[in-house]
Amino acid sequence: MGLLTFLSVAEDYMIPCLSKKLLGMECFGCGLQRSLAFLLQGEFLAAFKMYPAIYTVIPLFGILLADYFFKIKYANKMIITLMVSSILLIVTNFILKFI
Repeated sequence: MGLLTFLSVAEDYMIPCLSKKLLGMECFGCGLQRSLAFLLQGEFLAAFKMYPAIYTVIPLFGILLADYFFKIKYANKMIITLMVSSILLIVTNFILKFI
C-alpha cells in the first residue's frame, strides 16, 4: 500500500470537530489533521493555509520527544519559543477566521 493510497484513505477517517458540529464554530485545533495530511502529501502552502501553526507544532513535539530521550542543552529555551510562537499563530488564525 503506497503512501498516497494511505493518505487518501486516511482522509475518509479523520475525526470531525465536535465544536464545529455542535456549536457551528471552529475550535483552535480545526484544520490540524487536514494540514498534516497536506504536509505528508508535499502540499506545503496548502498545509500552512489550513493550519499555520503546523510548522511550529511539529518541531515542538519533536524537541519534546528528543529531550525526553536525550538531554538537549537549550531545550527549555527552544520549547518556550516554539510554544509561544504556536500559541500566537493559533490564536491569530482563530481570530482571522471570524473576520
